[in-house]
Amino acid sequence: MTDRMTRDDLDNLEQRYRANLINSLSGFKSAVLLGTTDGKTNNLAVISSVVHIGANPPLLGMIMRPHTVQRDSLDNIKQQGFYTLNHVNTQWADKAHQTSARYEQDESEFDAVGLTPFFSDTFSAPYVKESEVNIGLKVAQHFSLLNNTEMVIGEIQEVFFAKDALDKDGYLDIEALNTASISGLDSYHSSKRLARYAYAKPNVPLETK
Repeated sequence: MTDRMTRDDLDNLEQRYRANLINSLSGFKSAVLLGTTDGKTNNLAVISSVVHIGANPPLLGMIMRPHTVQRDSLDNIKQQGFYTLNHVNTQWADKAHQTSARYEQDESEFDAVGLTPFFSDTFSAPYVKESEVNIGLKVAQHFSLLNNTEMVIGEIQEVFFAKDALDKDGYLDIEALNTASISGLDSYHSSKRLARYAYAKPNVPLETK
């Protein structure tokens, strides 16, 4: 028999317990490293809140936590207007998670966890060299939400990935690239595809690709 929890039950939970539970309810999310710079220090932060906004123009959104403590990444984004999203690989998910530690403002998470920054010729924010998928974005819109979290929407400027992972229909096989996913606050996972289905139509048998 499943448990039922009311809103009052949720409100009465210990803070960390409640945060872990609510984060788990939203399901599996891709693990991504957010790369930013203030012009001197290159920063990394692991996030799992990236969402697709639109393809034309190419937009991705992400939710940033409330600005109640120093948030170097958000400050850098506001200052510079550019940032990167880098898929976390299952082989070094531990390093990605370690970036969530609160390092000093002038300390680079790249150096602290042992990942390598690289810059393209046309983009000012740092990428993660070890990542199999790198996305460079320019801030398109930024606003606060009702619980003081902040939504940042970025327009994709450039993308790096292995061509052999790109299907003829434009599908990028992130499982083949070992992209990790996150559930809850701290549980990392690899993925296993069930199927790719053809475009669904009423009264037409569903086919797999």
